[in-house]
Amino acid sequence: MVDRNHNPGTRVQAGMTSLLHLRVAGVAFCAGLASLAGCTAADQTVGFVDKGVPAGSFQLVGFNSCDEALSGLRAAAKSIVGPYGFWSGGMYAMEGGVQRDLAGAPGAPQAAAGADSAKGAGGASTPNYSGTNTHEAGVDEPDLVKTDGRRIVTVSGGILRVVDAANRDLAGFVDLADSSTPKDLFRYTPADLLLSGDHALVLLRQEYLANRGGPVAEDVAVPGAAPGGVVGADPQVAPILGPRLILVDLSGQPSVLSSVQVDGGLIDARQVGSTARVVIRSYPRMTFPYVQKATDAQRVKANQSIIDRAPIDRWLPRIEVTTGGTTQRPQIGCDAISRPAVYTGTNLLTVLSFDLGESALGDGRPTTLVADGDTVYSNGPSLYVSSDQRWRAVPEAGADVARPAEARTEIYKFDTSTAKRPTFVAGGSVPGFVINQYAMSEWDGKLRVATTMDATWNAQGKQQVASQSGVYVLSQSGKSLRQVGKVEGLGKGERIYAVRFAGPVGYVVTFRQTDPLYTLDLGDPAKPRVRGELKIPGYSAYLHPAGGARLIGVGQDATDQGRVTGTQISLFDVGDLDKPSRLAQYKLSGANSEAEFDPHAFLYWPEDGLLVVPLQVNSGVPGSGGSDPATIPQKVMPSIGALVLRVTGASIYEVGFIRHPDSFTNPGYSSPIRRSLIIDQTLWTVSDGGLMATDSRSLVNLAWIPFN
Repeated sequence: MVDRNHNPGTRVQAGMTSLLHLRVAGVAFCAGLASLAGCTAADQTVGFVDKGVPAGSFQLVGFNSCDEALSGLRAAAKSIVGPYGFWSGGMYAMEGGVQRDLAGAPGAPQAAAGADSAKGAGGASTPNYSGTNTHEAGVDEPDLVKTDGRRIVTVSGGILRVVDAANRDLAGFVDLADSSTPKDLFRYTPADLLLSGDHALVLLRQEYLANRGGPVAEDVAVPGAAPGGVVGADPQVAPILGPRLILVDLSGQPSVLSSVQVDGGLIDARQVGSTARVVIRSYPRMTFPYVQKATDAQRVKANQSIIDRAPIDRWLPRIEVTTGGTTQRPQIGCDAISRPAVYTGTNLLTVLSFDLGESALGDGRPTTLVADGDTVYSNGPSLYVSSDQRWRAVPEAGADVARPAEARTEIYKFDTSTAKRPTFVAGGSVPGFVINQYAMSEWDGKLRVATTMDATWNAQGKQQVASQSGVYVLSQSGKSLRQVGKVEGLGKGERIYAVRFAGPVGYVVTFRQTDPLYTLDLGDPAKPRVRGELKIPGYSAYLHPAGGARLIGVGQDATDQGRVTGTQISLFDVGDLDKPSRLAQYKLSGANSEAEFDPHAFLYWPEDGLLVVPLQVNSGVPGSGGSDPATIPQKVMPSIGALVLRVTGASIYEVGFIRHPDSFTNPGYSSPIRRSLIIDQTLWTVSDGGLMATDSRSLVNLAWIPFN
């Protein structure tokens, strides 16, 4: 998703429950829970304490039977349900319910991954090309365009297209729509790709359907209501509303080999070799009727009654596999589900594993946890899923229900060192919340995590503790990720906007009015420390190691009062960690770039210092022209396109601006450029309107391949 909490780098996922969301719900939500735990608007009941799991540990324990799993899930869901259902992702899960009368109801930098030249399967004869800009070398991430140096594969509007890079023409395409999704909606479904040999895996993010809620589990006993009332549909008949994964053969004319559909929402995926790991969050398929003429306490009891009658199938994510016209619906066994000590029963995480070299996807060998999750990080051998639990609960003595304490992020580590089904290795937690996957990094067997602790306020609205950030170092000990070192107090009164780790060094940007760039020495895991701090106006939302002692930052310029004014790209010298400095700056008033919140939109090609980012500029706003406005005149930039810069030595200068042709159906409008990539000396830019090939040195247009 691109919202990311309306802040650069943060990610909002539907289904995430946060203290902020609970506060928005106000007293009404809490009133329904007051009878359970005496909560207030600032102190909600948010989790069930499972006595079958060692208290205070991050161990995951499997259920022994479906009866045990159902009992735990029901108890957890009942502890969190409110008068209007489950609070999930900023909305109550009550769609599909009906209004009722309840009168009688019961009461040191190196070149970054993706920036290096890559070699395809063709060996030395394959051109140099840029892959997706990824966090870790050798760990690919889904994106809307992929290349192997010979062909460019992209997906938009529900159509996968293959472009021959050498001939610069469309080699083939396949329409991915089928009868399971309305075509009009399907055209606007966000999609990403993974590529392995002659196979592409398309990941369709159909959360807009999944989050509408499923069928009601069972009717509420209401006097005078028709028998049966609102009854949930058969879970094996009701359509699966969630992510759809499609395996496409690219060896000839593109064709669909196999597809998988899963309940829930797609969090993220990672690929190492031909093995793809896809992380899904799912929710109980039950909604709740809105009952009029009832107290909140009565509504809660009615909703708990629905949960008490819901079978285990309402929680388990359904998987539907279609290959060669045959559809199968494999079941996830209850004995394959694990749970932590505290959970809500409103979210399940499932990790699916697929070999993209095979001709069919299969059931994905699911690993399912009764846990929340919203951010995925992987270095290859290990995969981490973190859960932004600003509502994190700590159990009271003798209580079955947990109550909130400090904001924390829980982290689960899985062994993905082989192509086999991933296994849980260890878990832990850190104070605060992570902004995105770049806030996590494993180095020398230790996990470094950068977080921000939100400010705290009393009932009168007075700030008690200012926000601040820190970096925590975790080491695996048995089944736990234990803290072995920390450095806190970064950016008091601010929050993190960007993080980058590079070996034993870390860089953290916080912002409110100015942009402190902190340099951290993490060489001694037990004693991480801040080495330097550079304060400049604005902030960097993405940091990219540029080789040697240089670091590129993409973000926004700002006034001394913290008001953002437009895109700025900075080149930092971080060779001396004690004295970081800015070597050069490019800024453009009134502009913003997708690269500020999605690193996949950023291209840096170190072979010739080419730097490309998508850009949208308010009409008629002049740019500064580069590092030296005296030598490069100001000019008015086109409103939508891709900004091409070159980084050489200690300078950044503008090469030009690429704009795609106007739409045939909408003259005067061109599709925003979303991505760029390099194949030899050809710069390819990608939009929903088509692909353009440009000479990377002269910016002469070589070809335009429209999509309509």
